[in-house]
Amino acid sequence: MTTSTRKRVLGGLVAVSLFVALAGCASAPEESQSTGEASGGAVDGFKPCMVSDAGGFDDKSFNQLGYEGLQKAAKELGVEPISVESSSESDYAPNITSLVDQNCTMIITVGFALASAASEAAKANPDIEFVSIDDVVDTDFDGKTDAPNIKPIVFDTAQAAFLGGYAAASYSKAKKVGTFGGMNFPTVSIFMDGFKQGVEYWNKEKGDSVEVIGWDGKDGVFTGGFEANQDAINAAQGIVDQGVDVLLPVGGPIYQSAASVIRSSGREIAMLGVDADVFETDPSVADLLLTSIRKLIDVGVEDAVMAAGKGEFDATPFVGTLKNEGVGLAPFHDFESKVSPDLQKELDTIKAGIIDGSIKVNSYLAG
Repeated sequence: MTTSTRKRVLGGLVAVSLFVALAGCASAPEESQSTGEASGGAVDGFKPCMVSDAGGFDDKSFNQLGYEGLQKAAKELGVEPISVESSSESDYAPNITSLVDQNCTMIITVGFALASAASEAAKANPDIEFVSIDDVVDTDFDGKTDAPNIKPIVFDTAQAAFLGGYAAASYSKAKKVGTFGGMNFPTVSIFMDGFKQGVEYWNKEKGDSVEVIGWDGKDGVFTGGFEANQDAINAAQGIVDQGVDVLLPVGGPIYQSAASVIRSSGREIAMLGVDADVFETDPSVADLLLTSIRKLIDVGVEDAVMAAGKGEFDATPFVGTLKNEGVGLAPFHDFESKVSPDLQKELDTIKAGIIDGSIKVNSYLAG
């Protein structure tokens, strides 16, 4: 992580606390009841556009969910969206500029890393509506989004990851579970924070001693990027070699590297997906998935695009939580028969406790 990026991340944690207090808990975007046929009805000239982060739109995860939300809304509105992929950080600003030049009326930036470029573009183009996925776009750290034409959509995934950590600890026979991430950004480590807290809650409730490898609450194992490459394989291998039997990779397609390491190990190691229900988005790893820690990115994007398409753009921030169903835990699918028959009931009780505040989950979005 560069010095400037680290400074922005650390300063942003203070600003985000103020942001959450101001934002409150907006209602979750509603699932569409569309038949899938274009109904038209968009305001004249509406053109929604999207920029991916370096993971690309086929990451079976974060970017793909955003892209699917855009495509679905565009189809319902009867408009042609424009999307552009980024292959590196240097692409972000030029890609946004290219969409401005193509007369996009709404630009959706997917990911924390695009916040600075989105902020500059939004301030330079006040007539264009911006949506920022996973960042509040508060680059001056004053507790407010940088421009009134930016709508942040963020997710307190620590809450859902808490449930995932509890489930992982319940499932683990080795008494060792692991996690690693792409880069030590708040939007990555928030999964790892919740996961660790969920394991610790299991230990407290059950008098157990399941160990978390790869994250100590401040630092841990990171690949340095968000690609399924040798660095991701090395990170996964280092954790698997320590004897874990559950692994949580956090960072788009790096789960594919984790899956290859698991298969090569010859051991029974379960994996957790993130963002999407990866069981559904990538059947090639379905047999490995205990569950997935979900964000409703697709529904959030669809809702924002639909509103803007009807001339009702609302910049009010959305913070996804268990209470408003903006985050959640996917079904156990093929692992249903492999987990404790009491686990789902226990998770339901914990979820209720997190929602009513009797069980605390710490995160940079907790307020």
